[in-house]
Amino acid sequence: MQQDPSQAQPAQPGTVPPPPGPGGGNSAEALSQMGFDHLIHHFDFLGWIVFVVLCVMSVASWFFIVANFLRNTMIRARMERVIHTFWDTPSAQDAVRFMEDQPKGEPFSKIALDSASAAAHHQRHEGSRLVEALNRSEFIDRALRQAVARESMRLEGGLTLLATVGSSAPFVGLLGTVWGIYHALISIAATGNASMEAVAGPVGEALIMTAFGLFVAIPAVLAYNFYVRQNRLTYARFDEFAHDLHDFFATGSRVEAGVAPAAARK
Repeated sequence: MQQDPSQAQPAQPGTVPPPPGPGGGNSAEALSQMGFDHLIHHFDFLGWIVFVVLCVMSVASWFFIVANFLRNTMIRARMERVIHTFWDTPSAQDAVRFMEDQPKGEPFSKIALDSASAAAHHQRHEGSRLVEALNRSEFIDRALRQAVARESMRLEGGLTLLATVGSSAPFVGLLGTVWGIYHALISIAATGNASMEAVAGPVGEALIMTAFGLFVAIPAVLAYNFYVRQNRLTYARFDEFAHDLHDFFATGSRVEAGVAPAAARK
């Protein structure tokens, strides 16, 4: 005869109650241990090192992302106006003065000023050993190469860091992941308890560190590729402008492809 459940005997003192079923308290407690708050409060020495390194990487990469964005926006906004104003100004002296009035970070004006300075320097030393060693064209070409190389290096500021962060941040996060899984295995081996609440914290820590590493790396990689593309276009404009400046200051006229040399400006 089947016993009525309502008449079941109460549990004796000291008897271990059965584990809660699905959706019980242990599962809810385990899930609460997988959050970022649990991660912060249970860091060890290596965990803090990984977390701080990723934070520094993120701050540094975003600083250069914003700085490069502002610099490239300023250069591209002024580029065409600076170049056209230089060629459209009737007097070379007025064009040089316009270039001197440009902001310090504007590269095209600095290239033009270096070429004008080289041409003036060579002209002042006519008859000297300098002129005998280098003719006017070679002297201006040397100054333009140095100016273009200098401004190109300035455009690349921060790109090395973005490339480093983009390539290394996932591995730094992976180190945190491996360390978190290692902690989970140590906890299981020490307690013999493989329940959800025993491993949820370390596993959650591992997953968060992996996500944090990717969060740091992805913007850096995207920004690096974007700025490399932008800089390549700017380098092409540097070369084009430098060739035209060389033609003008070396020969007194600007030589354009398919077009007769323009008259030298007085």
